[in-house]
Amino acid sequence: MTGPRLLSPRWLAAGGAVLLSAVLGVALLLQNSGSACAAPPSTSAKKGKATFYDLAASMGNCSFPNSPADDLFVALGPNEYSNGAACGSYLDVSGPKGKVRVKVTDQCPECGPGHIDLSRTAFKKIGAEIDGIIPISYKTVTNPGTPGPISVRVKEGSSKFWLAVLIDNHANQLASVTVNGKSTHREDFNYWIIDAGAGGGPFKIKITDVYGRSTTVSGIRLSPGTTQKTTARLTGSGSSGSAVKAPGAESTSAKKKATPKPSLSSAAPAASSAAPLLESTEAAPAATEAPAEAPVDLAAGAAGCD
Repeated sequence: MTGPRLLSPRWLAAGGAVLLSAVLGVALLLQNSGSACAAPPSTSAKKGKATFYDLAASMGNCSFPNSPADDLFVALGPNEYSNGAACGSYLDVSGPKGKVRVKVTDQCPECGPGHIDLSRTAFKKIGAEIDGIIPISYKTVTNPGTPGPISVRVKEGSSKFWLAVLIDNHANQLASVTVNGKSTHREDFNYWIIDAGAGGGPFKIKITDVYGRSTTVSGIRLSPGTTQKTTARLTGSGSSGSAVKAPGAESTSAKKKATPKPSLSSAAPAASSAAPLLESTEAAPAATEAPAEAPVDLAAGAAGCD
């Protein structure tokens, strides 16, 4: 399948008017509260099948302005895409020829449970292109390395009266995002939105993942259509299963604050300013090999939700 994907409606199974009303009520409550405390996804391996497609120059449903520089990405079916919750997370996929790590950047409306749609590049790493469909196993990666620190993109059309931000390079699924202390709600195209806006900026954005890790980035400007790079990380370099204080960002842990041990291999240079750096929308070069993920206490759940 080529070109951008079009979303198709998802229908609730019939379960009685009372049940339907309750479900809709809960959904509205969660949306209006700004940040549902999502549970961590299962990290157990699943068996299924993989196909492949070309995204061309278009963005996937996750709205990332560019595909990963290594062209290793995946589209998930509606259940696993989970209204955008899976965007920016990573899967390890094993096939007949080996294993590949891919970033979730898109939704595959026609994919049922166990069916994932890989980029052509990723598919060819684990199977023969001529086969078209291959048997696979896959699982969510916890605390994967990322090709760079967290970035924030303010959506086109944002103003002091309406704000939408896209968070990238967070690696784990996110539970909540707040802007200047205001809650946001996430749309299925992966932007976190404050319908009444958050003023003219600059913004202080707190990002919390489903394992309770959080980091706060400051100095984000109201600059629609621009990707602003920070020095903060939730996972990867310098991370050891709890929040890491990155230059230019304030970090907290869901359990207790801890001072990360110095590491010659992961020490980041001190930033001269807390303000983010503006960059073009072109993706940063991806790491040739993702750092090994650090262990996480899955029992922590979404303790960091606000």
